[in-house]
Amino acid sequence: MNERYLSVDQVAEILGTTVRFPRRLVAERRIPYVKVGTHVRIAESVVREYIAANTVDAVRAKSRRSRYRRAA
Repeated sequence: MNERYLSVDQVAEILGTTVRFPRRLVAERRIPYVKVGTHVRIAESVVREYIAANTVDAVRAKSRRSRYRRAA
């Protein structure tokens, strides 16, 4: 079992957010977590999966033509 468990502060740093965001994810049970006494720990793999699941791929830019044709 080589899983690394992160504190809420560490998860916030990885996500580039405040501590409130990962705490909200835990409170809403949107990510799995482990309680160690009074401490909340989140597996590093869970954070990676969360990022992958919420990554939005870029779309290829179309030409900047207007959808309206010029009047004749």
